Amino acid sequence: MTTKGPIENEIKELLSKELNPINLEIINESYMHNVPKGSESHFKVKIVSEKFETLSMIEQHRLVNEILKNYIGNGKIHALSITSRTPTQWKKNNQPITVDDKSPSCKGGFGK
Repeated sequence: MTTKGPIENEIKELLSKELNPINLEIINESYMHNVPKGSESHFKVKIVSEKFETLSMIEQHRLVNEILKNYIGNGKIHALSITSRTPTQWKKNNQPITVDDKSPSCKGGFGK
């Protein structure tokens, strides 16, 4: 089992508090990039929330970005990939959110 880092835990707490998600998964993808070992800079968030019901996908993503603005704006988070669903969309698919697409390859990073 991988230990969650402090930034990952803070992201989970903020999103849980603000969006009360039915499903929330946070994946630290920093290891896939040219950053020091143990970094917390690249994340993928998969989230289902009733608060998304009246919002378009771009509005859902803007809401998540707004909640995490203090992490994105100050450089704590370098990259954030978001997959968001409403409960209706989630139930329609009758399965958990899966993101089969691979995250993009690292194009640079620490020390370049």
